[in-house]
Amino acid sequence: MVLPLPRARRRAATALAALAVAALTALPGPATAGPPDTLVMGMVLEPPHLDPTAGAAAAIDEVVYANVFEGLTRIGPDGSVQPALAERWEISDDGLTYTFHLRRDVTFHDGTAFTADDAVFSLQRALADDSVNAQKGLFAAIDSVAALDGYTLVVGLSRPEGRLLYNLGWGDAVMVGLESADTNKTRPIGTGPFRFVRWVQGDRVELEAFPDFWGPAPALSAATFRFIPDPAAALAAMLAGDVDAYANFPAPEGLAILEEDARFAVVVGTTEGETILALNHRRPPLDDPRVRRAIGHAIDRNTLIDGAMFGYGTPIGSHFAPHHPAYVDLTDRSPHDPERARALLAEAGIAPGDLRLTLHLPPPSYARRSGELIAAQLGAVGVAVEIIPVEWAQWLDQAFRGHDFDMTIVAHTEPLDIDIYARDDYYFGYDNPAFDALMATLQSTRDTAARADLYRQAQTILAEDAVNGFLFQLAKLGVWDARLSGLWRDSPVQANDLTGVSWQP
Repeated sequence: MVLPLPRARRRAATALAALAVAALTALPGPATAGPPDTLVMGMVLEPPHLDPTAGAAAAIDEVVYANVFEGLTRIGPDGSVQPALAERWEISDDGLTYTFHLRRDVTFHDGTAFTADDAVFSLQRALADDSVNAQKGLFAAIDSVAALDGYTLVVGLSRPEGRLLYNLGWGDAVMVGLESADTNKTRPIGTGPFRFVRWVQGDRVELEAFPDFWGPAPALSAATFRFIPDPAAALAAMLAGDVDAYANFPAPEGLAILEEDARFAVVVGTTEGETILALNHRRPPLDDPRVRRAIGHAIDRNTLIDGAMFGYGTPIGSHFAPHHPAYVDLTDRSPHDPERARALLAEAGIAPGDLRLTLHLPPPSYARRSGELIAAQLGAVGVAVEIIPVEWAQWLDQAFRGHDFDMTIVAHTEPLDIDIYARDDYYFGYDNPAFDALMATLQSTRDTAARADLYRQAQTILAEDAVNGFLFQLAKLGVWDARLSGLWRDSPVQANDLTGVSWQP
């Protein structure tokens, strides 16, 4: 549960409540909370499309993962790997051959049967040279895919991959149909317990229970994902009953109001969201580690967590989740030290006021609010910052794909994604052969203790190289109708899994 907020926070919450009242008249409709067998889920961001195998936006998975689409495996609420479309599997002694036994009673929402041919198609599509899969690296160890019969799939690896079963549980690895893959962006057809009904762009996505689902029927007959990014409007929607739940509530300053209202449950959990100030190494002087270290010393993480997140979040010193057993607290490698920041800039030949940087801020409140504070903190050490607010589609096009930025703030919510720092041409442009070699070793290591040691080494390299400004681990701020059960407390993957959600008397 949420601890009481300090008096200053409660004043802010009161001010937000006033804004929320004003926002009540501005909310889009209809899609109000309905009868007890339906659910309206609020979301901060609208997905750019609805195909999880063709996009990097977390909002895609937040709508369709486990609801519309399923993989051979799935990730449960505790982060464990569970059977999904593959009911069981065997692994060869050398770790190079995986034999998956598929469920025989599965159909896609268009009525076509799911077979091993669809699994072969899905994996080969992800592996193809022209693949648009945002996480193509998940499949890098796969050398061959073959159907022994209609319900037996054999996956051959070029090297052992200790995380293969976990990787196959990501949204990027869901199974798609040969007949429908090309239209999944706008009309997703999967095998999950809910099927797509319609997408009212700028407002909501509607799903309904799929009557021919292979597993237990969901308790919900329908679900609507409604897009309300503004914090005041989100609070207004909850208070008015226009939404039943927010799995990731965008207004932490409003939690004090909601926790005092018996209608709501306020649940604070963990996410995989390492929130970073990403630095573009392709642009001098950000390719100079002294400048990057100076930026790190200019940032006061506690002020960010207190001022932008109202106390919700955990400081991080590298790209790793604090709740993971292999986590190392490396915040002491870049403590808030303005004098040290100024000295490092001078050592790099940069006089006060000479360095001007842009800061692209996507819509989430954690980014916009943190950005304002970071701009002030960098200004205090002589770095001028121009803030450029961008919409999510702009961020994906300009920063993520186009590398057209100096600095940006984003939470990387993929699980155990420290390997992104070894990817060629990734958006922040880090290049360290020693780190790449460490990741290659990690990929082929199956022993849990050995993997943990490699993760610790990797965290240390990133901290010492000051690759990015490592800010805080995003907390999962869940708010929902107190009668609801089955919503996830934590976010081991990017998901709003509704399969176990029900209304209680």
